[in-house]
Amino acid sequence: MTSTSAEAVLTAAPRLEPACKSTRSRKTLEPARTLDDLINGLHVIFADDVVDVEEVTHFMESYCAKKNEWETLATFDTHRYTRNLIDSGNGKFNLILLCWGEGHGSSIHDHSDSHCFMKMMDGSLTETKYSWPSEKKKRPMNVTDVTAYEKDHVAYINDSIGLHRVENRSHTNKAVSLHLYSPPFNMCQSFDERSGHKVKCNVTFHTKYGEKVCYKNKCK
Repeated sequence: MTSTSAEAVLTAAPRLEPACKSTRSRKTLEPARTLDDLINGLHVIFADDVVDVEEVTHFMESYCAKKNEWETLATFDTHRYTRNLIDSGNGKFNLILLCWGEGHGSSIHDHSDSHCFMKMMDGSLTETKYSWPSEKKKRPMNVTDVTAYEKDHVAYINDSIGLHRVENRSHTNKAVSLHLYSPPFNMCQSFDERSGHKVKCNVTFHTKYGEKVCYKNKCK
């Protein structure tokens, strides 16, 4: 399979459906009116051992993000995006607020066999998906899809779907996204787009519950 340019895929990408849907969850939860409603409802949903991707997606879509509810937990860094833990779930998931400065982006990465949900809280982010690279041959990684997400859209990926990179392509606006990982993980793999070469990466936090996190006496 030949490598596909991200720009070409983005041009052909279909328009997303309107975000912020007030649908009732399968557990008869009311739509989440506030961020606290969202967090409490997710605790109910994840009381089960089986993750219902459609149910989680619909419930996260029901919440219309309000800046005054999350802005005190948002921290930005000049040089890179930040990961801010806001809820550790019930051991089966965690919720992380990612804050993206202008032009910030992630590496291409996997999700350690976890579910990954991303809800846009503010701004716009572009997700580029890739197929898994060959273990035997070094070659440019293949782009499978590119989608731009705006406020209140919800995206989902897991390792069976592929790998992805997330970027704030704006040079004038910041972006904020809420990520749910189930189960939580502290290590993943990142990939070189030119060769498919992979390395293991530790997953860290910039803040936890609004407090700065220090690792080995160095604050992130």
